[in-house]
Amino acid sequence: MEGYPYVTEMEVRFRDLDPLGHVNNAVYASYLEQARVGYYEEVVDVSVDEISFVLANLEIEYKRAIEHGEEVRVGVRTSDVGDKSMTTEFRVEADGELAAVAETVQVAVNEEGSSTKLPDEWEDAVQEYEG
Repeated sequence: MEGYPYVTEMEVRFRDLDPLGHVNNAVYASYLEQARVGYYEEVVDVSVDEISFVLANLEIEYKRAIEHGEEVRVGVRTSDVGDKSMTTEFRVEADGELAAVAETVQVAVNEEGSSTKLPDEWEDAVQEYEG
């Protein structure tokens, strides 16, 4: 998946399907979340219980339906690292065909739930990983 340095596979479960046999639109967001968590764990070496982010924005452009039995892969890359937020882009493929593109903005928060500065080493880790 050219341009997306982190790629992970998703299993399409029966419960992911709508009455027409397609992956429900909301499930795409779950696939993105799973891929994003894996990306953070691998790239910035932060486990899921240490991630202090809230999702501030989510945009998904659906290209085609995903059906049960298809091989689904999600590519992830970071397009921007700000002082308090990260913008992440996704490419979702089903059986090698583009199924969706998406973008999320995550904001770092402290224990009180207020936005806070991202650790400096996160930007360094992203730049090193993505080149």
